[in-house]
Amino acid sequence: MARRNTSTYGFKSASKLLEDRIRHAGETRGFAVTRLLTHWEEIAGDVAGMARPVDVKFGREGFGATLTLLTTGPMAPMVEMQKDQLRERVNAVYGYNAIARVRVTQTASTGFADGQVSFDMGGAPKAAPEPPRPEIVARARDVAHDVGDQGLRSALEALARNVLSKQDK
Repeated sequence: MARRNTSTYGFKSASKLLEDRIRHAGETRGFAVTRLLTHWEEIAGDVAGMARPVDVKFGREGFGATLTLLTTGPMAPMVEMQKDQLRERVNAVYGYNAIARVRVTQTASTGFADGQVSFDMGGAPKAAPEPPRPEIVARARDVAHDVGDQGLRSALEALARNVLSKQDK
C-alpha cells in the first residue's frame, strides 16, 4: 500500500468547499464580480485607463461591498476624486447599492509581480507599427483571393499579414 506524502491527508480547506456556494449567493443577489471585470471600460469610462478593479470584499453585514482599485501613484489623486461617481456608476449597473465604498491602492507602473499595472497613461504616443513588406502583402492577398465575401476576405488577408509578419521576424 502506497503512503501519501501530503499534510492534508485528502482533506480540502473550508474555503475551497464553500467557494461555489459563496459565488452562487453573490450572483443571486445580482452581484457577479466577473461582470465588473469584463465590462470595466464601459462602466468606468475615463477612469478605466487610470485604474483597474482588483478586489470586491463584502462586509460583515452582507450588503455594501468594498471595491478596491489599483492605480499608479500619479493617477491616484485623480481616481480618488472620481471614486464617488465611479461607485454610483457601478451601482447603476447592478441596480442596487452593491458597492458602499471604493478604496484606491497605488502601485508602481513596473515591478512588484502582483501589483504590475498596464494602464494607458496618455504619456508619450505609441509608435505606429511598421507596414508589412510588399511581398508579405502579396502573399496574404493570394491566400484569401478565392473567398467571395469581401468582409471575410479582408479579415483573412489581415490575419495572413499578421501571421506572415510574425514568421518573418
